Amino acid sequence: MMSDEDMEKLKASKGTEFDRMFAQMMVDHHKGAVEMAQDEQKNGRNATAKKLAEDVVKTQSAEVEQLQKILARL
Repeated sequence: MMSDEDMEKLKASKGTEFDRMFAQMMVDHHKGAVEMAQDEQKNGRNATAKKLAEDVVKTQSAEVEQLQKILARL
């Protein structure tokens, strides 16, 4: 999660600085989701939740890759 301070910095930024900050924050956010989903896959007991976790790992990992490509272009 982003802190209030992070969000204030994002609000104050403009242009490419905003784009970089936003993309990096989203990368960090999605990586956190992947970690939680991987933990569910490993330690979860509910088959439905484990399937959802599998989907989260796939989709969020793909989004991280896309965001990292965007960051590389900025």
